[in-house]
Amino acid sequence: MIYNFDEIINRKNTGSIKYDFAAKRGRPEGLLPLWVADMDFAAPKGVVEELEKAVRHGIFGYAEPMEAYYQALTAWFSGRYGLEFTKEDVVCTPGVVYALAQIVRALTNEGEGVIIQSPVYYPFYSVVEENGRKVVRNPLIFKDGRYTMDFDGLEALAAQEEVKMLLLCSPHNPVGRVWKRDELERLNEICRRNNIIVVADEIHCDFVYSGNKHTSFGLLDENAVICTAPSKTFNLAGLQTANVIVKDTAQRRRLLAEISRSGYSQLNTLGLVACRAAYQHGAEWLAELITYLEQSLALVRDFINERLPKVKLIEPEGTYLIWLDFTAYGLTQKELDRRVIQGAGLWLDTGTMFGREGEGFQRINLTCPHSVLRQALEQLAHEFNK
Repeated sequence: MIYNFDEIINRKNTGSIKYDFAAKRGRPEGLLPLWVADMDFAAPKGVVEELEKAVRHGIFGYAEPMEAYYQALTAWFSGRYGLEFTKEDVVCTPGVVYALAQIVRALTNEGEGVIIQSPVYYPFYSVVEENGRKVVRNPLIFKDGRYTMDFDGLEALAAQEEVKMLLLCSPHNPVGRVWKRDELERLNEICRRNNIIVVADEIHCDFVYSGNKHTSFGLLDENAVICTAPSKTFNLAGLQTANVIVKDTAQRRRLLAEISRSGYSQLNTLGLVACRAAYQHGAEWLAELITYLEQSLALVRDFINERLPKVKLIEPEGTYLIWLDFTAYGLTQKELDRRVIQGAGLWLDTGTMFGREGEGFQRINLTCPHSVLRQALEQLAHEFNK
């Protein structure tokens, strides 16, 4: 491997929310953090070099995407997923969560319902509720250690007149499902029949493990809104660049108008550089990272089987986040969180952040060196094998 993902990079005192703000977020200092979805790995060399070049230029004025930006973006999604679109279809935003909030405001009215499939990425709740819309829960079915969609429940919810949108997490965070094409086709058929707009958050699409394949919802429905970003794939979240694919002209105009009302215009100048460079030069880095993460998964799988048999790994098909089931311990979420934080000395994401279906679960971020991951697992074992 060209890239060294075993390297320990000190992120303390860099303003990192992962490492420097435990007390501000209600956690004790000194916890080992494997929570928020950013990586402890340096970005691809080609991205860093392009950013260094831009910094040496020394001028950071307002900027817009140039032709090379759109060429890199469209080539990445066309080549990997068969998703074809033009630069006119792209709406640039400072992040997917910001985009989701603006999409909800632009394409639904106050009081209308938005379906989410819980347990799910927690901002899905806030972008709906804080904009005066109603969260309509279509919980996933959890059976025999695997999650599937509840299509019968979806049928009933989609038929309600006030329900206008579905937020799809694909691949799904936190449960790690990479939805099969037939699952997405069935969801699409239900939503189209009931005039439900599907907004697909596909930010984790580049993290799919062997034996699985990401199917972009944009291949099934050209009226769907597809949210993408290089932030998770290449560890660029702080550069605040996302790309939303909106092929429907009327929808795109409404979204652009809503973004304008929010007072937002140009993207981060360095974010534009990083996004283009990542899609141009990041493929080899990503391939090596996925190999490394598959090794990380094997490490977790083996450790849990041998040392933490009461914990169940929900086998991930994609994403770099893993979902661990602690329900066999019979603890309340508060008790579980206390033992993870105070006993094991870890900062993880508590399961109920993602909805009440997350009771008894914890989410762990795999994107750290193997030595750090082993240390975290040892700390868990020390606490839960007492």
